[in-house]
Amino acid sequence: PGILRAGTGTSCACYNRRNQSMCFLQTMQALRYSFLTPSWFRWLVIAVILGHVCAELEDTKLLVVALATNASDGYGRFMKSVEHFGLDVKVLGMRKEWQRGDLRGYPSGSQKINMLIRDLAQYKDDHNLVVMVTDCDEVIFLAEKEIILSNFKNFNSGLVFAAERYCVPDESLVGSYPKVILGKPFLSSGGYIGYAPVLYEALTSVPVRDDESDQLFFTNLYLHNKGFMKKHNVKLDHRSHLFQNLYGAEDEVELKVEGSQSWIDNIVYDTKPVMIRGNETSRLKLNYLGNYIPNRWTPDRGCLGCDDDMFTLKGKPVSEYPEVLLAIFSIAPSPFFRRFLERVGELNYPKSRISLRLYVLNKYHHVDALLWLEEPSNAAYKNISIISHNSQLTESEARDDGINSCVANDCVYYFAIDTSVMLVNQDSLQLLVEQNRTFLAPLVIRHGKLFSNFWGALSPQGFYARSDDYLDIVHGNKVGIWNVPYVSSVYLIKGSVLRRSTPSYTVPKMDSDMAFCASLRKQHVFMYVTNRHYFGRLLDDSTFTTNRLHNDMYQMMENRAEWEEQYLHPNYYQSVDTSIPLQTPCPDVFYFPLISSKFARDLVEEMERYGQWSPSTENEDVPISQDSESAPTLHIALEQVGLNSQWLEIIKSYVLPVQRRVYPGYSSRGRTKRNLVVKYKKQQQFKPHPLHEKVAFAVSVGLSQPGDDYQGGGYRFIRYNCSVEDALIGHALVYPGLITHWHERLALTRGTRFVLISVIEP
Repeated sequence: PGILRAGTGTSCACYNRRNQSMCFLQTMQALRYSFLTPSWFRWLVIAVILGHVCAELEDTKLLVVALATNASDGYGRFMKSVEHFGLDVKVLGMRKEWQRGDLRGYPSGSQKINMLIRDLAQYKDDHNLVVMVTDCDEVIFLAEKEIILSNFKNFNSGLVFAAERYCVPDESLVGSYPKVILGKPFLSSGGYIGYAPVLYEALTSVPVRDDESDQLFFTNLYLHNKGFMKKHNVKLDHRSHLFQNLYGAEDEVELKVEGSQSWIDNIVYDTKPVMIRGNETSRLKLNYLGNYIPNRWTPDRGCLGCDDDMFTLKGKPVSEYPEVLLAIFSIAPSPFFRRFLERVGELNYPKSRISLRLYVLNKYHHVDALLWLEEPSNAAYKNISIISHNSQLTESEARDDGINSCVANDCVYYFAIDTSVMLVNQDSLQLLVEQNRTFLAPLVIRHGKLFSNFWGALSPQGFYARSDDYLDIVHGNKVGIWNVPYVSSVYLIKGSVLRRSTPSYTVPKMDSDMAFCASLRKQHVFMYVTNRHYFGRLLDDSTFTTNRLHNDMYQMMENRAEWEEQYLHPNYYQSVDTSIPLQTPCPDVFYFPLISSKFARDLVEEMERYGQWSPSTENEDVPISQDSESAPTLHIALEQVGLNSQWLEIIKSYVLPVQRRVYPGYSSRGRTKRNLVVKYKKQQQFKPHPLHEKVAFAVSVGLSQPGDDYQGGGYRFIRYNCSVEDALIGHALVYPGLITHWHERLALTRGTRFVLISVIEP
């Protein structure tokens, strides 16, 4: 009896099972400081008490009751978090007609109160059942049943409500709330937990109409029903032991990602919430956190949710491939357009399951588009339509038309792609379809830069902001599928989403892509971007002009990868491979592949179009440079056609690495004295004129094919009596200047030869 009096001589009143755990804890505290009993006996009693507490937690049941309107992306995320922790859940309201509002703080919220009353009536006498009520779309669970129940029972309360910083919907009630020294002071109806009989009593305390506010209903209960409050010791979760509301409290939360675990801490109150909830203003923060919690992505295990709901098309008959409406948008002229179309045609997806819709709203690409569509391989598409610049559609109208076409034709998927996207991975479309997401975009990045087709966050004004993980995603340090607020240029979306509530690109005073993403966010559609595979590149069209004959040739600086594919010689990189010997036709003269035949042909055509060849004639010598001896030529300087700066970059990027290999110990800065395209014609030849290049070394690149375009020509190095003839198109000849390599040009016997000559200064 003395021990029991010592253990229960506190304010604890164990009048029902709900309060027993707190009584046990208080008894343990009392026994710890009791000197009236032997220590071994005190520890024995503590062990018995702990057994009771554990048994009680084990016996207590937990039921999560969630309110939902439809199977949205948010609902799917909520259910995965519930399943992750093995919680029992019951969903109410699915596919029911809800009154106007957003279920919280606005008319219609009380519709869920009446729905809860009808459903929880069956549990109103179950004192061993704890019910946790929340919404679905903007909630993620963070703990298992035992932790939820333990945190709840630590309140020693029959009913606990979430708390927040703002008093809504009636700010006049601020003064009615008790003062809170540390914590959020105001009730939030976004989450509450209690014993089933207590919760049922609260819900039925006063009648409520469906069009009234549930927030105001519970606020009045908390502030004015003193008898109920005292009877059940109703409390608010001021410090987020249970509920973490992000509304007005995003700064409280810190994401922790370590080893095989990911979780959040409330760093203001030093707590670990069991549930996190967003709302209209904090939804993007919740979406960001949802990429990681609960254990969705961890450093040790990577993306644990990436394979959710996936299926495979491998081995399936063509008839089982989902039908796709593929909409291509050429809004303004863009570089490498023809190659873009070729890559679309190379996608490994049955053309018979693709309806192709091509929007060419600029005149520049119209002919190329028509020529591509006429290729025999494109006849395999299910159907093809082209909308030209003659339609007078604006960008927003064209993009809306693509979506409306999908809706009208009942397409399964809608795949939109801009001509600024190079899908190098031929499996791109199939990989996106197999991922089976509502909306999914492949990550594409500008080559060598950080600019991509997604934003990881938004500023308060709705513009770009960099998320904490943007660089890791772009660099591939974190691989997975990421819920982001903005995507552009290329995406795949399910047709069912478009038919349910068609998003729009047309919003006054808003760019079309931003309007589209805002529309999807408003509809609670998750925009995912995936970097699980390499898909391709995003082109930079900011400097692209159409005033040249071959405009792609001028794009080396902005779009290096595409430029290299078309204009660098396919065997160039063998030249910097030290295991492969270089050709040495004469002493200290080296010969290697540099540019493609396309570059050579396009450059010659560009020069001929320009047409202003130097005025040299058969009877006059025109000095090309003060550092060269007089040499009669027909030539055009690269700077005259706007290619000089690009050619200097070619020298630095591709010629100097070879130079350092063949002339070890010499380091050049790549500065040139002159860069010329020289034209040699059989009908207009000059008398051979030996000369020295008064520079470090010279580079001569053949722009014509020997045998086809010309015969004869070349160089004879007089000191070595060694000649280099029949240099292949696109190949470079590198030889030293000054005294050792006095040389003369050999006469043509047929045709016309073009050579690009650069002399590199010391």
